[in-house]
Amino acid sequence: MSPKTSESSGGGGRAGGGNLMTPGRVSVIALAVLALIFIFENTRATKIRLLIPEVTMPLWMALLGTAVIGALCGAYFMKRRS
Repeated sequence: MSPKTSESSGGGGRAGGGNLMTPGRVSVIALAVLALIFIFENTRATKIRLLIPEVTMPLWMALLGTAVIGALCGAYFMKRRS
């Protein structure tokens, strides 16, 4: 085989190359930072009803848990899509 037919991509192992800081990624990072600021600014205790039991917990924990569940659902559906 000639050297031209057996060349590797040589791009550091990344397929497709590309810029690390795309406008979409910057937007997602900015939204995540704003969501975390919102979550940790709301620290007072609140009552939350989970179907039957009523639980008292800090509001930031409820918001963070909801955000994590939403991120996991989004990641699951995006993985299924591709």
